[in-house]
Amino acid sequence: MQDSSILLKAVSLNEIEKIAELAKVIWAKHYPEIIGQAQVDYMLQNMYNHESLLQQINEKGQQFYFIISNKEIIGFISVTKEKNDTWMLNKFYVLEEKTGKGTGTIVLEEIKKTIQPKKIHLTVNRKNYKSINFYFKNNFKIDSLIEINIGNGFVMDDFVMVWHKASS
Repeated sequence: MQDSSILLKAVSLNEIEKIAELAKVIWAKHYPEIIGQAQVDYMLQNMYNHESLLQQINEKGQQFYFIISNKEIIGFISVTKEKNDTWMLNKFYVLEEKTGKGTGTIVLEEIKKTIQPKKIHLTVNRKNYKSINFYFKNNFKIDSLIEINIGNGFVMDDFVMVWHKASS
């Protein structure tokens, strides 16, 4: 059963701590078995501290949105406009207990309405099978492989996946 009461709310700068709190909860349940607890801790510390989030917004142009269901914040998504109506889906996280009900698909449709993309690309860990399958179900295709050294001996070993708006 899909929850049609999903909405996106732009995150203000004074709300960015909530992004870090959500990331810690979501990542703790989902990522240790994929990348290990040490890499989870490292990435959370470096990507979700206050200064890093401000930099992602102010310098890199990421637009963060809370995902709200029945007046409760259940996750967040961030996108960056690139060129020619191409967007990067930087982050897309939903509390585990709120997944599997069509929520992610509704959120993708909402973000598409908001940003009006012709193309969206993203990176996803090659061992994150649940997310990869979700993106396949939502018409993303694997475009390439990418390996990013993020420091401290850690690597992001990802697929680049791409969605193209259907021609009318």
